[in-house]
Amino acid sequence: MEIIFKIWIAYILDLIFGDPENIMHPVQMIGKLIEILEKILINRKHKIIAGGILTLLTVSITYIVSLIIITNNKISIIIILEIYLMYTVFSVNSLAREGNKVYNILKNGDIKTARKELSYLVSRDTDKMDEKMIIRSTMETISENMVDGVISPIFYMFLGGLPLAMTYKAVNTLDSMVGYKNEKYIHFGKIPAKFDDIINFIPARITGILIVFSSFILRYDYRRALKIFLRDRKNHSSPNSAHPESSVAGALGVQFGGSVSYFGINMEKPTIGDKIKDFEIEDIKKNIKLMYVVSFIGMAIFTVIGIIIIKLK
Repeated sequence: MEIIFKIWIAYILDLIFGDPENIMHPVQMIGKLIEILEKILINRKHKIIAGGILTLLTVSITYIVSLIIITNNKISIIIILEIYLMYTVFSVNSLAREGNKVYNILKNGDIKTARKELSYLVSRDTDKMDEKMIIRSTMETISENMVDGVISPIFYMFLGGLPLAMTYKAVNTLDSMVGYKNEKYIHFGKIPAKFDDIINFIPARITGILIVFSSFILRYDYRRALKIFLRDRKNHSSPNSAHPESSVAGALGVQFGGSVSYFGINMEKPTIGDKIKDFEIEDIKKNIKLMYVVSFIGMAIFTVIGIIIIKLK
């Protein structure tokens, strides 16, 4: 029961404060570790194997350090550290804050600033986007990150406490740093990217289903959310991204995917959802509300499961 209590404190801290600023963030420490290991390994002849070694070392070191911390969790300062580290794995408040920044700028009619703000959130080109493309890109980012920043952290915290939660964050950080399909990382980043796909496989599917339930609670179109989820959940190059995106697209009656530009190269992504209506600024707010409800339902469901398992032991 103690671990469930700690997870709830961590979750509430994230809702209140978001990502800690002006304090050493564990992701920064993991990032430094990856940078050091990358310099040692990236010029090896067999880049795929080198990327595998990078993944193994990063994951192992993160897990062992986290395990050492919780073995001393009878000490008050260590308990505080454990809760703090779990709190940093969540991104509910941060996602909402970034989405609201774009929303508020668009409400003021400042497309140029909105493009710049969005560029901090996405890797795609934003300099020529119109209002609807900015809204679409913001919503796609929030929807996709409901897995990485919300349900996956909850899933792994309840499954294995701090060690598994921090290990998940390490893999996620690896993917964001080296999991690119460009010339430099196409081979070296292959295993980190694939590992990220694997560990998000179950949470992504849980997220898609929870969005349908959340749509019902918020009185969005939950029937269409379920329909589009079942139909379009595989319409993406990623095995996981379309699961949350399809449910959100269905719930709000919009269509994700289509034309997008990366590093000056135009691409045509598979569409997700039916274009029942055009994108509206308020859709960003609705998407954020969905994320909050999804996070709470996820916490509640895993808490009940956790209590049942503890009682059965």
